[in-house]
Amino acid sequence: MPRTAPRICPLCEATCGLTLQVEGSRVTGVRGDRDDVFSRGFICPKGASLGSADADPDRLRRPLVRRDGRLEEATWAEAFDAVAAGIRPVVERYGPHAVGVVLGNPNVHTMAGALYPPLLLGGLGTRSLFTASTLDQMPKHVSSGLLFGDALAIPVPDLDRTDHLLVLGANPVESNGSLCTAPDFPGRLKALRRRGGRLVVVDPRRTRTAKLADRHVAIRPGADALLLAAMVQVLFADGLVALGRLDGHVTGVGQVADAVRDFTPEAVADACDVPAATVRSLARDLAAAPSAAVYGRVGASTVAFGTLTCWLVDVLNVLTGNLDRPGGAMFPLAATDRAPRPAGPGKGFALGRWRSRASGHPEAKGELPLAALAEEIDTAPGGAEGADRGSGGAPAGSGAGPGGVPGAADRGLGAHPIRAVVCVAANPVLSAPDGDRLDKALASLDFMVSVDPYLNETARHAHVVLPPPPPAQSAHHPFAFNSFAVRNQVRYTRAAVPLEEGRMAETEIQARLVLAVTGLHGADPDAVDAAAVERTLARAVTEPHTRVHGRDPEELAAQLTGDNGPERRLDMMLRLGPYGDGFGADPEGLSLRRLLDHPHGIDLGPLTPRVPQLLRTRSGHIELLPGPIADDLPRLRAALRDAPARGGAGTGGRDGGLVLVGRRHLRSNNSWMHNVPALTGGSNRCTLHVHPDDAARLGLDDGAPALVGGAGGDITVPVEITDAVRPGVVSLPHGWGHDRPGTRLGVAAADPGANVNQLLDGTLLDPLSGTAVLNGFPVTVTSPHPAELG
Repeated sequence: MPRTAPRICPLCEATCGLTLQVEGSRVTGVRGDRDDVFSRGFICPKGASLGSADADPDRLRRPLVRRDGRLEEATWAEAFDAVAAGIRPVVERYGPHAVGVVLGNPNVHTMAGALYPPLLLGGLGTRSLFTASTLDQMPKHVSSGLLFGDALAIPVPDLDRTDHLLVLGANPVESNGSLCTAPDFPGRLKALRRRGGRLVVVDPRRTRTAKLADRHVAIRPGADALLLAAMVQVLFADGLVALGRLDGHVTGVGQVADAVRDFTPEAVADACDVPAATVRSLARDLAAAPSAAVYGRVGASTVAFGTLTCWLVDVLNVLTGNLDRPGGAMFPLAATDRAPRPAGPGKGFALGRWRSRASGHPEAKGELPLAALAEEIDTAPGGAEGADRGSGGAPAGSGAGPGGVPGAADRGLGAHPIRAVVCVAANPVLSAPDGDRLDKALASLDFMVSVDPYLNETARHAHVVLPPPPPAQSAHHPFAFNSFAVRNQVRYTRAAVPLEEGRMAETEIQARLVLAVTGLHGADPDAVDAAAVERTLARAVTEPHTRVHGRDPEELAAQLTGDNGPERRLDMMLRLGPYGDGFGADPEGLSLRRLLDHPHGIDLGPLTPRVPQLLRTRSGHIELLPGPIADDLPRLRAALRDAPARGGAGTGGRDGGLVLVGRRHLRSNNSWMHNVPALTGGSNRCTLHVHPDDAARLGLDDGAPALVGGAGGDITVPVEITDAVRPGVVSLPHGWGHDRPGTRLGVAAADPGANVNQLLDGTLLDPLSGTAVLNGFPVTVTSPHPAELG
């Protein structure tokens, strides 16, 4: 009998509510949930394809275990036996830091990815953590940590109330938003303009978002920090600084004025290829708007000055009085966040508490650069290869030894290379720089386990592959994305389809993985959740600001509801959270039981001001010019030297050459979805966008192959001639390159595309965040000789 079931879409950050049509165990249709309190029926092509993604015949249905060099299907018991037998000897012989943990972007799209990796890392005790954040958003975490004392305190534009939105390096009409959870982002931008607001887009490409804008500024790639610094300079020079309600909560305003004094519009005009008058008008329009927000994303993060750019975004929000006010950039408050604490000084945020073994890269938010994973595996103890290929050594004042690279003993990671990897929902062979080197490095490991539904370019190296079930067979609560949502709300959907026989829930997979790698193999996986509940409640009852202070944690645990450990943990987090019932203290507050009574979610209202309560800096204020930022500004001043003249061929790069930027596709999300037929073809293609002037200059023909060269190697891609990119700039999408042997991705392999990240050798990093420079780097483009085409 056909039925319908609600499901929160896990395929991008918008977290739209879906209604699934189900027949038996099969999803036969998908539409937007008109009753969803957040998305109100909006759906994009990715969400509409959830049934196809669910039924993909290439999804693994049983674990794989390597036997005699071949991956073969095995039972779950055999798979976890192999994990325990493979990881524990590495830990015992080399120490915990010889086990690398790699977490991919899909982790924040599942409940399991939110609940278990912290337990995995805590149980292993490894500092060798690498995540997709250093290919994407780490600069924003670092700048927020330094400004506000909390790396997760990330302000988002109050889209539904703002009068002026300045967007840099983002294309939310196609990406659906990033670090800004907003179903129907395109509709919200159109509503902004309908109510008389203004949309300004700064981007080297005329994206679909730029086409929607009132004003598009085609900046030279990588120059966003210079543009923003000049806008800040204009605010001070024109007397436009007005902190508003933040007055008394900000330190360092005068120091910022001194720091940007040299970044006048005239000084940055050539480097940005933006006229000084345009820079001034951008700043003045921002200051004059009744309310405004500056929003920068991937294109502003994955550049040489990524952290400085992200910092300047919020400096502008602060100086115009638009941070933490309705219509400005505001801080969401998710239902599972910890209960608000009293305002006052906190512990602050520290960088570089340890460094990578091979090249001395400093950690950021507990993570090392994913671009350094290969060298952490293939560089022998005391070897020089990592130092030669590194980012040029450690920053001044880092305590580095001779040559700028501190000894392994100084870094707290031990002397041994990484010999085992736990890879959860990640495909770094495609997503990180120099996939060829990482490909070889992964093949040399003593042991690797991958949690992944596909045998992809990375998982093919694993000794054990643990496949989670399709999305419709999993419950979902968007823990991470509610913390970036443009409206406070809470939703939870149980699995729409019963777990297929022979499959294992992803939450159980990850719980058993925690047990297997921490020496507790064979224990009841429910013990993992029970221990997490026990620790959380034991801490909560000791904190005076909570509504459970002084109560018995065992009595609280006995009140938890839910069909399994993950649901009990969700119930606990809701009840302890800012809207929770406090375990009976507020009968109208949230709990899992109340949430289940509202299958389309509960609206918690618009964003509200949270400063100073959320600040956790040592001063208890917004620290507008933190030390690490001030120390990095000379590098930005140096970028003003040798600026190219505006106009003419090759205005993308400083030397008349070409620079490359990425691009997003509405029907794609990194490398995930290239195996779903409904999401391939059309505009979702791996082509090199080239401006007509550059194509004519270089002798390139539309549809013909081009050889693109970079520091990491060469790739061949078809040319697509378009004036959507500015002269001197070429563009390739991310996540392609499905042409390696040993995978099981039939649809993707039929149209593999080329891996843009192979153009990089991993040495270009933003020094404060360790984020790879994936945008605005120099390339060569030529017509390949027939012999080069094979």
